Amino acid sequence: MANIIQKVQRPTLVLAHNKTLAGQLYSEFKEFFPNNNVEYFVSYYDYYQPEAYIASSDTYIEKDASINDEIDKLRHSATAALFETRDVIIVASVSCIYGLGDPIDYEHMIVSLRPGMQKERNEIMKKLITMQYSRNELDFKRGTFRAKGDILEIYPSDESESAIRVEFWGDEIEKISEINPLTGKVIASRNHVMIFPNSHYVTTEDKMERAIRNYRRRTTRKNKIF
Repeated sequence: MANIIQKVQRPTLVLAHNKTLAGQLYSEFKEFFPNNNVEYFVSYYDYYQPEAYIASSDTYIEKDASINDEIDKLRHSATAALFETRDVIIVASVSCIYGLGDPIDYEHMIVSLRPGMQKERNEIMKKLITMQYSRNELDFKRGTFRAKGDILEIYPSDESESAIRVEFWGDEIEKISEINPLTGKVIASRNHVMIFPNSHYVTTEDKMERAIRNYRRRTTRKNKIF
């Protein structure tokens, strides 16, 4: 398979039938392709209990699930890699066959930032909220952002060891830095960053409003029938 990938020179999806085999292949492909973006995309559930009803005892069991944060981060990293470069190898389990929302909507929600851009801090914060990021000044973790004065710090959904600091001068982005999220120490200066949504199921405001209107229309029609 590594030979085939080397020959075709195209983004590649390697599908394994369970997480254990996918993990083994992921490690091996990272050794075969140290300079490529080798990504891991498997189900992020550590535990999943579907809802159920036992008629004999009249017992209802609620749905219960536990999501692995590290695997969720790797899923976001795999998605981001597909948008950023072509030298991508994604090792996945069969969970990749399930829908993740509209890729066009996902792409339209991406925020691209460069020094010198005319962007209001509040405008970017509003956009982050629509991307399902949450503002948290105390517990700065993946999928959150915080703001103080002319500085906005974002912890991207596909990162676990670095965050982004955006410094403003009025309504202009003056400087972008990659920082350590724990210490705030600057790791590197960035000329461009892409912030990806915090959920694969984000959608545009237009689609949301259209869905609400259709739901209300159907509900009204149903009520008239009864």
